[in-house]
Amino acid sequence: MSRVSCNLAHMNIVTPPISLAGVPVVSGVRYAPVIRPGRAPQPDLAGLAELAAADREAEAARFDAAAAAVAARLRDRAAAATGVAAEVLAATAQLALDKAWLSRARSGIAAGVPAPRATHDSVAFFAEMFAKAGGLMAERVTDLCDIRDRVTAELLGLPEPGVPVPATPSILCADDLAPADTAGLDPSLVVGLATSLGGPTSHTAIIARQLGIPCVVAVAGLDGVAAETMVLIDGTRGVVVVEPDPARAAAEVAAAERAAAALANWAGPGGTADGHRVEVLANVQDGAAARAAADTPAEGVGLFRTELCFLNRETEPSVAEQAQIYAEVLAAFPAGKVVIRTLDAGSDKPLKFAGHADEPNPALGVRGIRIAVANPGLLDRQLAGIARAAELAGVAPWVMAPMIATPAEARDFAERARAHGLRPGVMIEIPAAALLADRILEHVDFLSVGTNDLAQYTMAADRMSAELAALTDPWQPGVLALVAVAAAAGRAAGKPVGVCGEAAADPLLACVLAGMGVTSLSAASAAVPAVGARLAAVSLAQCEEAAAAVLAAAGAAEARAAAHALLG
Repeated sequence: MSRVSCNLAHMNIVTPPISLAGVPVVSGVRYAPVIRPGRAPQPDLAGLAELAAADREAEAARFDAAAAAVAARLRDRAAAATGVAAEVLAATAQLALDKAWLSRARSGIAAGVPAPRATHDSVAFFAEMFAKAGGLMAERVTDLCDIRDRVTAELLGLPEPGVPVPATPSILCADDLAPADTAGLDPSLVVGLATSLGGPTSHTAIIARQLGIPCVVAVAGLDGVAAETMVLIDGTRGVVVVEPDPARAAAEVAAAERAAAALANWAGPGGTADGHRVEVLANVQDGAAARAAADTPAEGVGLFRTELCFLNRETEPSVAEQAQIYAEVLAAFPAGKVVIRTLDAGSDKPLKFAGHADEPNPALGVRGIRIAVANPGLLDRQLAGIARAAELAGVAPWVMAPMIATPAEARDFAERARAHGLRPGVMIEIPAAALLADRILEHVDFLSVGTNDLAQYTMAADRMSAELAALTDPWQPGVLALVAVAAAAGRAAGKPVGVCGEAAADPLLACVLAGMGVTSLSAASAAVPAVGARLAAVSLAQCEEAAAAVLAAAGAAEARAAAHALLG
């Protein structure tokens, strides 16, 4: 099925019983009936009559109103959400009012094309462009198609498409999910999530981790599983079992719940059974998420994503505005470590006020720290805001730059950060930075490995591609070898090296990372107890043995199996 077409696959009923394999994302076992997203509006576009010249201006106004209504609803949902969900919804709302696709649709209307058809034509054009660009831009295809369907429904007076609210706990199965839908899921009713497309680091996977919903992506054959079919989802093994034996399914769920209950008793601090310290931290995006993280055993914040206060704005937030936002997060952990990542925008998160030019391959273009080259004041003002927040909260944060590729970039950032009295570090997301970690550490005080982008860039695989999901699996030995290089450089320099990508949310992989010498693990708040408890059950020697076995493995499946064999 073409991703560009954004159409649901034709559903053929699967003959049970059958086990469908995918890529595991969030551990946990659930047994429940399937629900599927509501169908997108299917208007007869060919049957729509050409607009008379006198009607075109009114049709354009109707189109603008529909797009504005959709964006407003998404912004309202963003305001009510927290963490990753809030950022995703805000970014989708911004895309709904993107000038490029709106202008192309208006041009069609001006030529006599009815608004619903102009909407579809414009989105088809940009969806194909984004898909060809690959990388993070390809991730926006699902978002853009979701906006198309919502705007079309608004134009036709139809209910807004999306995920239904089930009457009983259910497992959501879909071809793919728009981030706007994933961000609004109720984990008490949607107890499992499986998709045909997507990868282990897609927005859907990241939000599923935040919500703690068992999740499997890139599931072959899932399109044939009809709504109301009883399925067992196992997010640890990465399988969806269609119509299993009810008694056996119930036994598996009960066993998983007993294991989860045991893990939930962990209260920190992070470390192995023999006392080797490994900080267990939380990833947050705003004050509300930080306060929620403070209610868990998290020892601090290993990744504070600051993009949220910059997205969906016409102008840059002032230093004072930024300081208030950052101070909320610092205040949630007055005695804990808080690592603030400077603005990681560009590519799929454009800033209206930063003057982004169109790029043929945005994932490899001007994003992260590279924005500061053309907008040096933007970084300096953010650092000033962080420094002021530190004064307000009485907390000394750590600050790190994303998308660092060279020691020279690290040196420049460190000088800027220290000029504001801040402790500097950098993200390791680019293979070149991992390979030169020893030289980068000559200039900064710490490293933090972002395994999501590191996997994508190391494996040359779009992290949203279902066909390539196995390549972006964080268990890939090639990716973990680079993590090991960075960790070794940190040990040699006597400086901390953490992991803040989604790999840190996998309790088994967390033990492997500790065995490589990683000093801190930062994950979604929902994953913190499981990660901490798993570490506390093993010795450092066991972790080191597992790390060596994983690095010697031929592929991700073999690496995962080797760790299971050694760590249980």
